[in-house]
Amino acid sequence: MQVYPNRFAEHLNGQLKPFYLIFGDEPQQKIEAIEQLRHAARQQGFDERQSLQVDSQFQWHSLIEASQSMSLFSSRQMIELELPSGKPGTEGSKTLVTVAEHTNPDTIIVLHGDKIGRDVQNSKWFKTLDKQGVYVPCYPVEGRQLQQWIANRLRLRQIHTSAEAIALLAEHCEGNLLAAQQEIDKLPLLFPDGQIDFKQLQQAIGDHARFNVFQLVDVLLSGDINKTIKMLYRLESEGIEPVVVLWALTREWQTLYELKFAQQQGQSLSQLYKTMRIWQSRQSLYSAALQRLSLSDIELMQPKLAALDQGLKQSAIARPFVELSHLCLLFMPMPLAQIQLDY
Repeated sequence: MQVYPNRFAEHLNGQLKPFYLIFGDEPQQKIEAIEQLRHAARQQGFDERQSLQVDSQFQWHSLIEASQSMSLFSSRQMIELELPSGKPGTEGSKTLVTVAEHTNPDTIIVLHGDKIGRDVQNSKWFKTLDKQGVYVPCYPVEGRQLQQWIANRLRLRQIHTSAEAIALLAEHCEGNLLAAQQEIDKLPLLFPDGQIDFKQLQQAIGDHARFNVFQLVDVLLSGDINKTIKMLYRLESEGIEPVVVLWALTREWQTLYELKFAQQQGQSLSQLYKTMRIWQSRQSLYSAALQRLSLSDIELMQPKLAALDQGLKQSAIARPFVELSHLCLLFMPMPLAQIQLDY
């Protein structure tokens, strides 16, 4: 049975299952799901907890031994088995099927690890455990779902702010719920009265994050060449992966292209901003970029972005931030379209 993370706490109000499969590439959701399960298990008398990790030295018979052994201090236990790849191998698969065929009402077994594909979900061991238990897929939360997730967390902490501020926080932490939770956790300390406006939140995030790719993008859209290059090399010194910066540039290129193309078809910017859910605080940045960039300027960027993406995947670039500077200058625009990238 599949239960999504936002419904998992509600599901745990009932009788616990013998098996839980918690997999995905969103660590915050996995941490919370496991903590919620631990809490529910303790309430139902599962006071003993064992942790096992599948690595090159792991012996699968130890899982059977753990499931059969009982502590002197507790008659019920929860076994947490970390399976990083989600693939137990031939011996592990047989062991898990065997364990599933001999369930113990006093033992809960929790398997957790990174994202798994359809091949794992269609395997015999997974289907056997899933039939008797619960599968919790923990995938990144994005877009409006992320904003709703943040809004709910702020509400729980009795923090009141605007939808625009929530969107800012979502943009800052997109793809990283752990960072979003850390930001939310610090807000009651900075604003004890629970009232936070957009500028206050913007300042709080800036103080914590220093330079980040989102700030770089805003400066890039505004057309400030000197500050863009300064921030770009600061990001390099802080160890930001070039692929993250390229992702941000590609996303802004896509937005600018869609806006410019629609604008030339006679659509109004104000309506486009509403349709594309571009918040008012960023509309002036896009307006400035659209005013200085022609459609041909924007179209010239696409092959450069694609070439750098391919180069990064092939590890063919000695100084990727030099090439990123080149791409940033095209957003100004600077007459660099005919210059070949250095790889």
